[in-house]
Amino acid sequence: MTDGTLRPLRADARRNREKILTAAVRVFTAEGLDAHLERIAKEAGVGSATLYRNFPTREALIEAVYRNEVAHLCDAAPTLLAQKPPAEALHAWTLLFLDYVTAKYGMVDALRAIAAAGSNPYGHSRGMIQAAITSLMDACTAAGAIRTDIQPTDIGAALEGIALTSAGAEHRQQAERLLALTLDGLTVRP
Repeated sequence: MTDGTLRPLRADARRNREKILTAAVRVFTAEGLDAHLERIAKEAGVGSATLYRNFPTREALIEAVYRNEVAHLCDAAPTLLAQKPPAEALHAWTLLFLDYVTAKYGMVDALRAIAAAGSNPYGHSRGMIQAAITSLMDACTAAGAIRTDIQPTDIGAALEGIALTSAGAEHRQQAERLLALTLDGLTVRP
C-alpha cells in the first residue's frame, strides 16, 4: 500500500502469529534468553520461515511477546468484571498479574538487552496496567467492597513489590499469600 498503512493480517496469519507468541512465552519462561527460536517455531507448530517472517529478529519477538502479555493482562480486566463480582474480579486479575510477572521474569535479561540497545519494550505498559487496576478498583469502590482511601497507584506499587520479592514459579505460594494479605487490607469491614 502506498499510503503507509498496514494491511490487516489474514486469519491464518493472525493465528500463526498468536501461536508463535504463545509458544514464545512458554519457551522464554522456561529457558530465558538462551531459548532457541527454532524450538519456539516447533512448539508453535509453524516453520522457522513463518517465525522469521513475523519476527525478523530475536529482539522483535521478545518485544512482541512482552507487549502481547501486557495486552492480554489488561484486556482481562473488563472481561473479569463482566463475569464476577468486583472484589472477585480484582482478586482474579491480581493472580493473572502474578502469571504475567512470572512470564516476564523468564524474559528479564532479554528485555534489558532490548532496552540497552535503545528500544523501549515497556512503552505504554505501565499506563495500561494502571488503567486496568483503576477500572477494577473503581468497580470495587462502587460496590462498597474496598476502602476508598487507597489509590490505584498504591495497589500498583504493592503488586510490583510482591512481584520483586516473589517473582518466579518457585515463589508462587508466597506471592499468593502476600497478595491475599494485601487484598484483605483493602476490604471494607462491616
